[in-house]
Amino acid sequence: MKTFTCFGEVLWDVFPDHQIIGGAPLNVALRLKSFTKNVSIISAIGNDNLGEQLLNYLDSNNLTSKYIQTNNNYPTGQVLVTLDQNGSASYDIKNPSVWDFISTNQSNIDLVKTSDVFIYGSLVCRNSTSKNTLFTLLEHAKFKVFDVNLRAPYYEFETLFKLMDFADFIKFNDEELELISKEINTGFSTIEDNMKAISNTFNASHVCVTKGDKGAILLVNGKFYESKGYKVKVKDTVGAGDSFLATLIYQIQSFGNYEKAIDYACAIGALVAGSNGANPKLNQEEIDNLML
Repeated sequence: MKTFTCFGEVLWDVFPDHQIIGGAPLNVALRLKSFTKNVSIISAIGNDNLGEQLLNYLDSNNLTSKYIQTNNNYPTGQVLVTLDQNGSASYDIKNPSVWDFISTNQSNIDLVKTSDVFIYGSLVCRNSTSKNTLFTLLEHAKFKVFDVNLRAPYYEFETLFKLMDFADFIKFNDEELELISKEINTGFSTIEDNMKAISNTFNASHVCVTKGDKGAILLVNGKFYESKGYKVKVKDTVGAGDSFLATLIYQIQSFGNYEKAIDYACAIGALVAGSNGANPKLNQEEIDNLML
């Protein structure tokens, strides 16, 4: 059975009227946990009430906190979330937060060495401490999945390109793909051509692009697979892309059917967008009904 490790921010998404636990790596880990028991996450929390609640939440979801560091010097992360009239989210990410200071240790290195899949994003690189830890762990990882997940102003192209150089699998949304394609001057205008250019430039065997309610495209070793997506009434988009990625990676690693994997992942992402919060519980019946 495949093992998965996620690296990066764990935090609280603070909405105008409530707050819920989130952070892209944690969202991915929690969705993976709904499919398999072999999931770990490397991150950090503060020695505060929000950190304690977060640990209790992990425990209640049977996700190990063994690799969650506690730091007395910085607060547990928070993000102020604003939703527009269509449910699309914008984010005000508190800086600094404790997940900016994830340190390297032998336990984390050993975990990554023994994991089949290592999943990481770009936001965690806004601070040199977590950034250096990530690059150290990437040296030991097997199959490396990079969720580009840009959050302005917390990225720089030089770091993004280094992260892409490590990756076996790169996931963008369509806006991120356009931005990166222009920066490296691919000279192409179509999504497919730019995906091929990025695959070749960064030697990534897998490239995926999500297109919101229009589905997603997956490129694997030069061959395309596509889902047109599923229509739902959007409540909020927070975590939809994270659940999509977790589902896609799990399906590919477990079954190897790329066409079914991307279609199933689109269904899960749509159901999350049609629910409140990043990590709603989903049952097989509602998944099957959407995919009819």
